[in-house]
Amino acid sequence: MKRIAVVTSGGDAPGMNACIRAVYRAGIYSGVEVYGIRRGYAGMIDGDMFKIDRRDVGNIIHLGGTILGTSRSEEFRTPEGRQKAADQLLDKEIDGLILIGGDGSFKGGNFLSEETGIPVIAIPGTIDNDIVGTDFSIGFDTAVNIALESIDRIRDTAISHGRLFFVEVMGHTSSFIAFEAGIAGGAAHLVLHDGHQEVEELCSHLQTLFTRGKHHAIVVVAEGDQPGCSFGIAKTVSSRIEMESRVCVLGHTQRGGSPTSRDRVLAAKLGVCAVNALIDGKGGMMVGEVMREVVFQPISEVVGKQRETDPRMAILSRILTGY
Repeated sequence: MKRIAVVTSGGDAPGMNACIRAVYRAGIYSGVEVYGIRRGYAGMIDGDMFKIDRRDVGNIIHLGGTILGTSRSEEFRTPEGRQKAADQLLDKEIDGLILIGGDGSFKGGNFLSEETGIPVIAIPGTIDNDIVGTDFSIGFDTAVNIALESIDRIRDTAISHGRLFFVEVMGHTSSFIAFEAGIAGGAAHLVLHDGHQEVEELCSHLQTLFTRGKHHAIVVVAEGDQPGCSFGIAKTVSSRIEMESRVCVLGHTQRGGSPTSRDRVLAAKLGVCAVNALIDGKGGMMVGEVMREVVFQPISEVVGKQRETDPRMAILSRILTGY
């Protein structure tokens, strides 16, 4: 293998740049040229590629987002679009592809590998942490810490005004951010993506807390597939327990900013192992980390599945919220 390419696709996640840097350095260390593909799959179809040099990856390890850019390409969803992308890779004499992204990106990468035979190694990069086959995905730890910092700041205002706050975190249909940020932030209650209808239960719990003398509370809400759902929940709860509330939707602030050390190290580890996997002749695989060990799984066995939260986290949450 003499020439490989790296692409970031789907939603950006803190640590993607650290991973791009690791891919480049691992490639150069092994005598392999590394090309960057701009704008995700859309750029691949257009042939928007360039040879990465040392200056391109200098001082990017601490940056959020992705220097390559990203997008979602409808054309790549078709066999014709993927063939265009493959032709561009072959025209540039690319021998293998490293893909950094989430489940939707993995589906496209799996089709590309199966239909064209181009070796693809996928690296999980999403704040949702919903990819099976890995304990953590790049960006998750940073997103949790950003949410936690926001919760800590909001608590100051909640205490000062004796107010109920609803803090909505991202995660799509995954509740991992809500669980970890809520537990670490001492939330009074967690409303997970599959529990938006449990308003009666939430009201009862909050009323019990206020009866015991608590004069403020923070409820962490997982956005689920309805971003902004916190406003409806807050309105209903406030009317039933007669307490003024405020809503803070963190939104895309969780996707930006400098990655944590944990995300940088994970990105470095997975990036280097992905390059080595391509050199060793692997393809159609995802590289992840399970119990601190690097593992590989066929992309076909990963796509379309969602990593489930540990049931023990729900028990832990109930214990710590006094529910």
